[in-house]
Amino acid sequence: MQTRAAVLYEQGRARPYALSQPLAIETVELNDPEDGELLVEIVAAGLCHSDLSTIEGIRPRPVPLVMGHEAAGIVRAVGGGVNDVKVGDHVVMVFVMSCGECAVCAGGRPHLCSVSAKAKARGELIGGGHRLHLDGRHLNHNVGISCFAEYAVVSRGSVVVIDKDVPLEDAALFGCAVITGVGAVVNTAEVPAGATMAVVGLGGVGLNALLGGVVCGASRIFAIDVNNGKLELARGLGATDSVNAGDPDCVARVIEATGGGVDYVFEMAGNIEAWKTAYAMVARGGTLTSAGLTPVTAEFALNPYDLVSEEKAIKGSYMGSSAPQRDVPRFLDLYRQGKLPVNKLRSGFLALDDINTGFDRLADGNVVRQILTFTH
Repeated sequence: MQTRAAVLYEQGRARPYALSQPLAIETVELNDPEDGELLVEIVAAGLCHSDLSTIEGIRPRPVPLVMGHEAAGIVRAVGGGVNDVKVGDHVVMVFVMSCGECAVCAGGRPHLCSVSAKAKARGELIGGGHRLHLDGRHLNHNVGISCFAEYAVVSRGSVVVIDKDVPLEDAALFGCAVITGVGAVVNTAEVPAGATMAVVGLGGVGLNALLGGVVCGASRIFAIDVNNGKLELARGLGATDSVNAGDPDCVARVIEATGGGVDYVFEMAGNIEAWKTAYAMVARGGTLTSAGLTPVTAEFALNPYDLVSEEKAIKGSYMGSSAPQRDVPRFLDLYRQGKLPVNKLRSGFLALDDINTGFDRLADGNVVRQILTFTH
């Protein structure tokens, strides 16, 4: 079948993207799903900083590449061997194509699936090869999803079936922003009730980490960002304190307010300045958790004596240390209870033809989650 899709041919084009057009809207060929795969009609897809990093070239990916990794949609065809998903099911896509069989999957950590990691690096689905083509050449899949398109063929392990009562424009966020941000708090760091916490970087993932802190019952939540509009939004979502990261006394103010630092700090911006800010405000015995992917060549220097003598901990969190089949449904339950109001994070809707302008807005830092929608 044919489908319209946003194709990245070259990383690192200059802004404004509305002029340089890093994403070309093409009509591409999409193969039928093979064994263990599904054809999904994309209803809503979020524009994420991970996508922006790929456009910028900070995150190397094989090109040409059909972009997008955070989406929700409706199953339209089912490949052989798939018995637990049917046509018409609503699904959330997740960006790790867990195989369910490798050592880490069998050990209960499907978010770190080694088979998926190798397939993603090749731009392939976990079953091998490509299902996207244009003018006789294959197009690479973005983390097995490639949802900036009207339709996508994905591995069964890339989706979670959800109840149909959830609006798909909200459900889309659960595949990345929610599972990564909330998961970092409840799964990776395991923040206990009454603890203090801070979130450095208030994008879609950072604001979901903040919501995760509210769910966990953190006694004090510091929101840290350079954008005052996002700080205001954070206060409305449950932050007890907010400090502009551009304030030279930012760290000192947090340390003074807490009497020595924060129990749990979350770095969600993906840059070294954010790392420095986050680590500097960790209390004695506290934990820094990072879910912000920095450029691959970036390095962060720390003092090992300080780390040991104050018994601090540093953790990485990928996809919120989540088991999607378990966590997406339970996070959706919190959404239904009003405890994860992700609809408040939506910054508007846009069409596929306006996607480059959407990434200009995201790079400007004034939006949280723009939602791509399709008219078929």
